[in-house]
Amino acid sequence: MTAAVDKQLQEIRRGADEILVESELREKLKRGQPLRIKAGFDPTAPDLHLGHTVLINKLRQFQQLGHEVIFLIGDFTGMIGDPSGKSATRPPLTREQVIENARTYERQIFKILDPERTRIEFNSTWMGEMRAAGLIELAAKHTVARMLERDDFAKRYKSEQPIAIHEFLYPLVQGYDSVALHADVELGGTDQKFNLLVGRQLQQSYGQTPQIVLTMPLLEGLDGVQKMSKSLGNYIGIDEPADEMFGKLMSISDELMWRYFELLSFETADTIQGLHDQVANGANPRDIKFGLAVEIVDRFHGEGAGAKAQQAFVDRFRRNEAPEDMPEVTLSSDETGELGIARVLSGAGLTASNSEAFRMLGQGAVRIDGERTEDRQLSLDPGVYVVQVGKRRFARVTIK
Repeated sequence: MTAAVDKQLQEIRRGADEILVESELREKLKRGQPLRIKAGFDPTAPDLHLGHTVLINKLRQFQQLGHEVIFLIGDFTGMIGDPSGKSATRPPLTREQVIENARTYERQIFKILDPERTRIEFNSTWMGEMRAAGLIELAAKHTVARMLERDDFAKRYKSEQPIAIHEFLYPLVQGYDSVALHADVELGGTDQKFNLLVGRQLQQSYGQTPQIVLTMPLLEGLDGVQKMSKSLGNYIGIDEPADEMFGKLMSISDELMWRYFELLSFETADTIQGLHDQVANGANPRDIKFGLAVEIVDRFHGEGAGAKAQQAFVDRFRRNEAPEDMPEVTLSSDETGELGIARVLSGAGLTASNSEAFRMLGQGAVRIDGERTEDRQLSLDPGVYVVQVGKRRFARVTIK
């Protein structure tokens, strides 16, 4: 039994940032009974991206270890708006937005999770039935002082920025979800640690055995700096076309590749270490990155889709004679949240001036990700692009 528990813990630790409290998790595992593993997702946008799948992959891992997975859709909390990490009140969603987004979540998660072993819940099931007296009773189990220990609340309070009362309810409702579901373990990103610990405290207040809190790192986006986010344009959506997904994965830096292997790949830790060793001994990181991109594209588009996307990628860059190594440039978007093509070309050092950029566009000498453009009005959203001027000038441009 001890060896089996040790093996489970080794798998569970992989990629995790923190387990609170690991000794308690060990005791739960020793019972030999399936644990209830909960992770909540607010349907704030219709599409999931690879950053979301860090948690979903961990849920899959728990499934493979024989535990019960509860995928909680926060249709009630989504209408409050999670203030975690925000410097201002986040606008709540309408009921219609929440329902529509929740439908797409249900469809997308089964590209990773086993539908036969996944329990989907909506927290409106119990919160929608809770009367005002019950909500007051719940609020009485926490203090304002404890709420202000949370970093984002503390900063806003200190700087005299408004904090709406309903924002204090969000951690309480998320915590009560764990009470309603009798969760044994709750997963969340590192930015959710406070909320997850509230769930642990509330379970104790309601006479339950407190859940284990397992936090996972936030996956950096394509820029390698900020967390993956649709609003920042540095994301890879799991519903994106195979070729687009493959190209974005190939655009990440060689250093960031290992982070993606750790948090997204289903390869064993030993296999990934072997790939590290290959690169250390002179293997081309691009070839290793091919393997990562193929694995992830296959996961979301079916067996063989990754190989086809790889061939399309190789053919496109062979036609354009793109070098394997090219300058990497980071540019800031303007006040519109985009960046005009002329400023991209001149800012990346591919043209000497905006006027030369317009001239090269007029000559049909400009390509963005292998596609020729002559559009002088073109503006690029935040993201990562391979930009080419003429036959020999290339740059990998990150727009933030």
